[in-house]
Amino acid sequence: MSNSIFKDIPENFEAMCKFSEAYAKKTGTYFCLDVSVTAVVIEGLAKHKDIYGAPLCPCRHYDDKIKEVSNAYWNCPCVPMRERKECHCMLFLAKESEFASNNQEIESKDLIKSIQ
Repeated sequence: MSNSIFKDIPENFEAMCKFSEAYAKKTGTYFCLDVSVTAVVIEGLAKHKDIYGAPLCPCRHYDDKIKEVSNAYWNCPCVPMRERKECHCMLFLAKESEFASNNQEIESKDLIKSIQ
């Protein structure tokens, strides 16, 4: 899928979808059963990438987002996810999680629909 076909899908949203799919497959994690959770998290990552140049975790409060981006601790995948497979945002879930779907693939156009 390219942005020339779906002009309403921002470039960084599409990039974060592709990143999320690749990372889920690489780590053996799955997306949430509730597609709107996945959509909102990816939207937040994309917005942070637009504004700050990095996909800062959108599910946390920061006093200084620019400083946090430079620290890279909460840039997705954050350190807790990389080290312990703990995703505070519920973007990447272990198969055993009661909230995990069977999906490691997502369609950006479907995610956009769920948050409109």
